[in-house]
Order: sequence, then structure tokens, then C-alpha cells
Amino acid sequence: MDTGEIALGPVSWERMSQGIEKVKDRLMRATSALGRAGIGYAVIGGNAVAAWVSRIDDSVVRNTRDVDLLVRREDMESITRVLEEAGFIHRRVSILGGKGTIEMFLDGRGAKARDAVHLIFAGEKVNADALEPAPSVEAIDPEATEFRLLDLAALVTMKLTSYRDKDRVHLRDMIEIGQIDESWLKRVPETLRDRLKALLDDPHG
Repeated sequence: MDTGEIALGPVSWERMSQGIEKVKDRLMRATSALGRAGIGYAVIGGNAVAAWVSRIDDSVVRNTRDVDLLVRREDMESITRVLEEAGFIHRRVSILGGKGTIEMFLDGRGAKARDAVHLIFAGEKVNADALEPAPSVEAIDPEATEFRLLDLAALVTMKLTSYRDKDRVHLRDMIEIGQIDESWLKRVPETLRDRLKALLDDPHG
């Protein structure tokens, strides 16, 4: 192997399946612990998108390594206690450039940052440049039973606010299956309409 190359393991369906199951297990352990403790939260990010698009076309579902939860900052002490009791390890990580911190819970000792539950705080902007604050933890879909799922309007707003490459991909997936269309231009905050219009006009990127 040449210097600088990464050692590769064998190609394995089992390994691929295990990666997906680990994320699902992490999500369910965290949300179950918070739910039992009566702490408000909502599942957001890629897992929320997967939950929503699967209700129309499960072939569009994308796997994600992230477990992102929306919570209230005032519940942070209780969240830390409950998740640590469930085996997670709290870490506060500084964002490069001094733009704040990220609250995360690593999935056990030796876990990496990608093997963690990441928190976003309701009613707060993720950073100073964000066009909209995060929604309320009460903005949930009443039909979701396995965990508290952020409702679709709030999820679309969060994705348009973040607007990273993966956010645009998620939004285009929802456009592709008809979950988002031109009528949504009146449903999202005015600050985000140009972003949605750009995606609707060029759904294939």
C-alpha cells in the first residue's frame, strides 16, 4: 500500500447494514430516554427527512450517520443527566472561528463525533448568519408514534435555513416526490422563499 492510502476493509452487506442499524439504535435509545423522562424534543435532520419521504416513496430514503435532536436550552441539565444514564457522554465542542459551541453526546467511550447525538436549541439561531431561528419542540407531527418527529413545515424551514449541500439534496428529494411544490412558496418565511424558488426552478441541481 502506498503512503497516504487508507486501509480498506472488505466490501460487505453486513457491514453496511450494521452502520445503518447503529444510527437507528442511537436514535431510538436517545429519544426513548428523553421520552421516558418527559423531556420535550423533536427528531430533525436527515432522520426526519427519511421519516417524511418514506411515507410517500421509500426508494427515495437516504441513509444518514447523524442523529440530530431539537431541544429546549432550559432542559439541558435534565437532558445531560438522562442521556448520560443511557450511556452517552456529553461533550461541548467549540466551532472553528469562535462562532459558538456544539452540544453533543458521544455514543459511549471511544466514540467519535460522528457517532453522537447532536443538539439544536429551539427558538435560537444556529449561528449569527442564520436567516431563521430553530422552531419549537412542540412543532411535531401528531401521527408519528415511534418518536417525536418535527412537522414537515418546520423541517422544510430548517433545511432552507441551513441550506448546505446535503440540505439542498434533501429538499430536492422532497420536491421530486411531490412533497414540496410551488404552493410552499407561501408557506415558508419570506426570508427563505428565494432559496426554495431556486430549488423548484432547478430541481435536478
